[in-house]
Amino acid sequence: MTDDISPDKVAEITAFVDVEAPPPDDCPTALILFGTNQPQPAEIAADRYHRGLAQLIIATGGVNRHNGIVEARTFHRLLIERGVPEAVIRCEDRSANTWQNVEFALPFLQEALRVGLVITAVSKWYHLRTVHMLKSLVPEIGAFHAITWEPVYAGKPVTRTNWQSAPDGKRRVIREWEEVSRRVADGSLPELRREDGAWR
Repeated sequence: MTDDISPDKVAEITAFVDVEAPPPDDCPTALILFGTNQPQPAEIAADRYHRGLAQLIIATGGVNRHNGIVEARTFHRLLIERGVPEAVIRCEDRSANTWQNVEFALPFLQEALRVGLVITAVSKWYHLRTVHMLKSLVPEIGAFHAITWEPVYAGKPVTRTNWQSAPDGKRRVIREWEEVSRRVADGSLPELRREDGAWR
C-alpha cells in the first residue's frame, strides 16, 4: 500500500502528522516530555529553562522496551546535569505508552494549569497521538503548543523530508497517520485543529 506512495501523498501525510506548534518566544510554559530513550527532549527543555521559557518540566516514561532505561528518570538526570533545579522537575516513571504518559502525569498537568501555565508537548515531530491524547485526557487544557525533534534510528535521523525512504521512519509515520485518522473517525480521539500557532 505504501511502497508506491506518490509525492503528493507523502506531502499530505507529512503535513497531517507534523505536530509542530511552538509557543511564542516570550511565553513561558509548562513542558511535558513524552517518553523516549533519546536525549533530545531533555536538551530542549534545559535550553528553554535557561532562557526563562520553562517554568515546570514534566518528564514521562517508564521502562524502555529497547534498552531497559527508565525514561523519566533518565530525563531527570539529564536535566539536573544541565543545570535545571530539582524544584522545576516532575517525574512520571511508570508509563508504558503515550496514553499512560499523559494519564499518569495528570496531577502535574493539573498543577501547571492551576497556576495559569500553558502546556507545551515535547515530542517527535510526527507523534500526532501526543496532542490528541493530551486533549482527550485533559479536556480543560485550552490552547496548547508542541515543540518537536527528529529522532535517530539505526544512526539515521528521521526527518520531514526523508521519512518515506527510511524503513524505521516510514513504518512509524505511516502508523501514526493510519491510527490517528482511524481513531478520530471512530470518536476515540478528539478532533483537533492547529490555529494561530496552537492546538485547539
